[in-house]
Amino acid sequence: MEFGIHLVQQNVTIGECRELWRWADTAGFTWVDVSDHFYESPMTEKQGPYLECLAGLAALAADTEHVRVGTCVIAMDYRHPAVLANALATIDQLSDGRLDVGLGAGWNEQEYGAYGIPFERLGKRLDKLEEGIQVLRALWEQPRANLDGRFFTLTDALCEPKPVQSPLPIWIGGVGEKRTLQLVARYAQGWNAPYLTIDQYHRLSGVLDDWCERVDRDPSEIKRDVNLSFHLAATEADRPRAVAHFEEVFGPAGDAFRQRGAILGTPDEAIELLTPFAEAGVNRANITLRPPWDWDALRAFASEVIPAVSP
Repeated sequence: MEFGIHLVQQNVTIGECRELWRWADTAGFTWVDVSDHFYESPMTEKQGPYLECLAGLAALAADTEHVRVGTCVIAMDYRHPAVLANALATIDQLSDGRLDVGLGAGWNEQEYGAYGIPFERLGKRLDKLEEGIQVLRALWEQPRANLDGRFFTLTDALCEPKPVQSPLPIWIGGVGEKRTLQLVARYAQGWNAPYLTIDQYHRLSGVLDDWCERVDRDPSEIKRDVNLSFHLAATEADRPRAVAHFEEVFGPAGDAFRQRGAILGTPDEAIELLTPFAEAGVNRANITLRPPWDWDALRAFASEVIPAVSP
C-alpha cells in the first residue's frame, strides 16, 4: 500500500503549503493533493483563509518532481467543465504527466449559497457530474469536441495543448452506493473513499465490484484509496497535543469523525489501524492534514509508519 497526503489548505499560507509538499516529494509519499473548497471544512467559527484549489494545484505540480498530484474531489458545479478541462490539461503539462483528476458532485451547501451557485438535489448534481466527465473526456481526447447535452454544449471546441497523459486518469470520490459507485465503475480509473472504517471499506468495495460486473468492467482496473484524518502523536508524551488538535479541527463534529477513520494515537497505533487496509488491497491511504500540522508527527509517520505498513 502506498501513502499520500490530502491537504486541506485552510488557515495556512502558501509558503507553508510549499514547504510541506516539497518535503513530501522525497519523504516516502507517492501522492499529494489539494482540496476544492472556499470555506473551512468542517465549518468552525474561525472562517479563516482557504487557498483556491486549481491555483494551488498548479503550484504543487511545479514544485514537485516525484509524487503524483491532483485532487480527491473537484466539485463539478463550481466551474464549467470546459474551463476546468483547459486548466487541468495545463496542470498536467506543468507536472510532466503526474496529474490525477478527482471529481465529485459537490456537497457543501453553505459554499453554494454564499457564492450564489444553485444547490440542486443530489440526483441532478450527479447527472451534471456524469455529463461533465463526458465534456472533460471529449476536450482532452478529441481534436475538436462536440456535445449537445442536457447541461453542457460544445461546438467544435478546442482544448490545446492536450494533457501529457492519454487518458488523463479520473478518480471519483464518494460512497453513494446507487449512483456514485456506479459512475466509478463506468468512468473512473480510481475510487476515493473518504473516512471509512475497515468494515465500511470492505462493504463498499464489494458494492463497487458488483457495479463493475453489471457494466462489464474488470474491477481490478480501478485503483482504490482511503482518506484518514491525521492526528498522530509522535510519542506518548505528545498525545494530549494530538487530541487537542483533533478537537480544535472538528469541534462539534469530532464525535462523528472519531468513528469514520481517524489516525489518533502513536505510530504503533497508526500501524495497527492501517495494516488491515493494506491487507484488504487498498492501493493508497491518504493522511488528511488540516493545519496546523505537527512536523514531529509527520516525520514519525514517514520514518516509522510507512516502512512498517509498506515494507
